[in-house]
Amino acid sequence: MLYIGIDLGTSAVKLLLMDENGEICNVVSKEYPLYFPHPGWSEQDPRDWYEQMTEGMKELTSSFEKSRIAGISFGGQMHGLVVLDENDEVIRPAILWNDGRTGKETEYLNDVIGKVKLSACTANIAFAGFTAPKLLWMRENEPENFSKIRKIMLPKDYLAYKLSGVFCTDYSDASGMLLLDVEHRCWSKEMLEICGVTEEQLPRLYESYEVVGNVKPEVAEIFGFEKDVKVVAGAGDNAAAAVGTGTVGEGMCNISLGTSGTIFISSKSFSVDANNALHSFAHADGNYHLMGCMLSAAACNKWWMDEILQTKEYAAEQERIINLGENQVFYLPYLMGERSPHNDPKARATFIGMTMDTTREEMTQAVLEGVAFGLRDSLEVARSLGMQIERTKICGGGAKSPLWKKIIANVMNLKVDVIESEEGPGYGGAILAAVGCKEFSSVEEAAENLVKIVKTIEPDKELVDKYEERYQKFRKIYPTVKGLFRELTE
Repeated sequence: MLYIGIDLGTSAVKLLLMDENGEICNVVSKEYPLYFPHPGWSEQDPRDWYEQMTEGMKELTSSFEKSRIAGISFGGQMHGLVVLDENDEVIRPAILWNDGRTGKETEYLNDVIGKVKLSACTANIAFAGFTAPKLLWMRENEPENFSKIRKIMLPKDYLAYKLSGVFCTDYSDASGMLLLDVEHRCWSKEMLEICGVTEEQLPRLYESYEVVGNVKPEVAEIFGFEKDVKVVAGAGDNAAAAVGTGTVGEGMCNISLGTSGTIFISSKSFSVDANNALHSFAHADGNYHLMGCMLSAAACNKWWMDEILQTKEYAAEQERIINLGENQVFYLPYLMGERSPHNDPKARATFIGMTMDTTREEMTQAVLEGVAFGLRDSLEVARSLGMQIERTKICGGGAKSPLWKKIIANVMNLKVDVIESEEGPGYGGAILAAVGCKEFSSVEEAAENLVKIVKTIEPDKELVDKYEERYQKFRKIYPTVKGLFRELTE
């Protein structure tokens, strides 16, 4: 049988076709616009997602026997607010995960409602990108639109709804809304009341591997599918990527170098760190995970290459970098503010340490190292909880860089396992579809059978020691300039 994983990203939707042995048969990517109507805002039209997904689906499956397609599932960008009216029409553009407009609402939740109450209700505190602050912003700034809301959903769930007609979400994605009681896997009545919404406006909750329904007959006809093709709930992109890299069960780690960057640690037990520096979310395997998320990871390198150096020769720029662990230039990777562990939407990207003899290569190296240092900030929080992490999987566009993987291994002092498929959320989505269709009895069984490690990058003690010294300097920079960021953005 064949299974489809749909990775709904920020810049494109990527569709992946996988067989029952985990072999990737085809991959198709379709881009769509990203809008910045005001500084710090970030929006997309959900109808663009569906239109490009539809075109991609036709292309993905055109050369394959349609009767072999058994299930479809998802990995999707998290936290985005998608709202529909009584006619199932999109009320306004989706407000995305990297949108920074909700500073006032985030402060209200954390300071007035209080972090202790938020953590008790949801296991998390408010971050500017989360869905609940967006609802408060909409209620305050667009009351007419707010009054029209009949359905509140996350980005991938819009696609699931269009395909199946079922109003659904999964626990991993819902964890990032600040509306879910993560520990008890149910909507938080207190948070719904705070945000002025009802449970009827929210989707039904499923485990990521559960079947929500079949494709609608009219959808099956468009794609030439059988009418019993199953739609499986899917997961938030990071949880889906973790499934795609085999980061399931107890104490496994995955680093994602996508537009945003994450360090993802799976666990069979629920836990929260004292300062809520890491997100405590449900996992797509039915368990839990801790996650540190930085808003700009590979996006930093893309910005530096495309906008500043004005080149597409990413690999060529990195080939000239040779003095690892000795760079005197530091870079704070906060182009869109920062989430974990600082929770500061006013933070900004900064270079420091340049001199008259600073080179292009050193600036490029600083960008790669700055992202690695930023991810280590979250790793240190996990280590403070007593978690013993010795190795990690890696995925995302940035993981295609041999140099960046080497930097990650030595900055983190972790063995970095490279897997056969680097498709991350799309592959995870296809695996979830296979589990939903009973190809495997559990997500852990599927990952054990399908995810293959092809290479391990070992940390080098000399480089680890050099990067330890550099990291201790890096971690002093943000606290030093934090107050200035607030002044600059007022």
